[in-house]
Amino acid sequence: MFAVRFAAASRPVLPVCLPWLRSGGRHHTPVAGFHGSALRPGAKVAVIFSGCGVYDGTEIHEASAILVHLSREGAEVKMYAPNVPQMHVIDHTKGQPTESEKRNALVESARIARGKIAELSELKSKDFDAVIFPGGFGAAKNLCTFAVDGKDCKVDKDVERILNEFHKEGKPIGLCCISPVLAAKVLKGTEVTVGHEQAEGGKWPYCETAEAIKALGAKHCVKEVTEAHVDSKNKVVTTPAFMCETGLHHIFDGIGIMVHNVLKLTRK
Repeated sequence: MFAVRFAAASRPVLPVCLPWLRSGGRHHTPVAGFHGSALRPGAKVAVIFSGCGVYDGTEIHEASAILVHLSREGAEVKMYAPNVPQMHVIDHTKGQPTESEKRNALVESARIARGKIAELSELKSKDFDAVIFPGGFGAAKNLCTFAVDGKDCKVDKDVERILNEFHKEGKPIGLCCISPVLAAKVLKGTEVTVGHEQAEGGKWPYCETAEAIKALGAKHCVKEVTEAHVDSKNKVVTTPAFMCETGLHHIFDGIGIMVHNVLKLTRK
């Protein structure tokens, strides 16, 4: 469980924000882009979010790591999320659902994307060289029903369409943490990893997911958190990320390996 702590800002608010603050937030402030410094055109990559927050949406550290590694390798990125209600809203200070609150996955995902996000229904595989899915429980709650239904889960129709389109066109698909269940469900026989298959004293608290992946008809491959598995035949690249209890830098490095291999498969 994560505790949320708020601290007073130690520095004055940046001048660019002052007009907006003085107006009470009524005037639009231009949204900063993520990737404007690449020296040459790189691969075009779609990144798909499922909300904002590990327990009910996208895992924010994973999303940030993916965006940093894509930026470093010169990729052109566009972010998407489904315009659907979240399965529920979790109070992240308690790890418990809030009974009266409702949120939208697209609206919440826009927090991570700094407002630059589009509806998932608008994503067309012909416009991109690859697609990447961060993890977080939102992938198993808002992109599919795996969190409730396990191997009998249903996948969001646009997620299913996108996975099938990219696969049919031979374009790479990257997934991390719990999101490999999406590929396991939709792309029968694919090879993925969610890490180890034994808890090992709590280091791999979600190890039972490996058996669920096998039940979905996919092959599970044991990997360390700093590694990625590349299914060259299906062009699916996966890494465990927060399926492992370890240092954040190890998770960051593993995601970097995943991103690098996804981009390598694009041949850009």
